Amino acid sequence: MQDILIINTGGTFNKIYNKISGSLDVDKKNLTLKAIEKSWLCRLNYISIINKDSLEFTNSDRDELLEAINKANYSKIVVIHGTDTIDISAKFINNNIADKTVVFTGAMVPFFIDKIEATANLSLALGFCKMASCGVYIAINGVADRFDRVVKNRELGVFELK
Repeated sequence: MQDILIINTGGTFNKIYNKISGSLDVDKKNLTLKAIEKSWLCRLNYISIINKDSLEFTNSDRDELLEAINKANYSKIVVIHGTDTIDISAKFINNNIADKTVVFTGAMVPFFIDKIEATANLSLALGFCKMASCGVYIAINGVADRFDRVVKNRELGVFELK
């Protein structure tokens, strides 16, 4: 995966149970990606920024994400993002970059509660990113397409094509 950079911004994908407070907190130590690396027996290239639930994202956070994408010496990037505002961030990035392939993904269930969905979504995003041309995409729940064609069905709790 050396040809793809993963930008980890937080979201449910990265949440861990805090036994002191009893809450699910966004992990800031990349424990999820480290566990996936160990399981896959590979080395992933990643950086961690923002580290919050996407419902807390601000325009400043999206500017920080854009800056990280633009500064990256990679033409292919996967962004791990919270699912609640993934569409807003994807649209913002689409309106402000060129000549890069950016694939957003995330999870509805934290990796450390159920490893299947988060791992499947990351796998889908990495594979799709390798094959996709320049542009901004969302790859999640078995669906991968341009960012403006993938929507979260809040009634069913899944992503689907428009």
